[in-house]
Amino acid sequence: MKMENAIRILAGTMVLISLALYWLVNPYWLLLAAFVGVNLIQSALTGFCPAEMILKKLGIGQGECPVGKG
Repeated sequence: MKMENAIRILAGTMVLISLALYWLVNPYWLLLAAFVGVNLIQSALTGFCPAEMILKKLGIGQGECPVGKG
């Protein structure tokens, strides 16, 4: 699985979990969805993505060869 796809799956899952917890537990769980959104925006602007570092340590996205990088 490509790293970009893994990050999208992780972000989407976190947003859905946040919405479920908002509905079932407490409205403050929407802050998790807001955090995910802010993190996606800052990673697009800066290139720094904490989720990517975590997924790399878990071995996701390893061994792929993007086009033009060898």
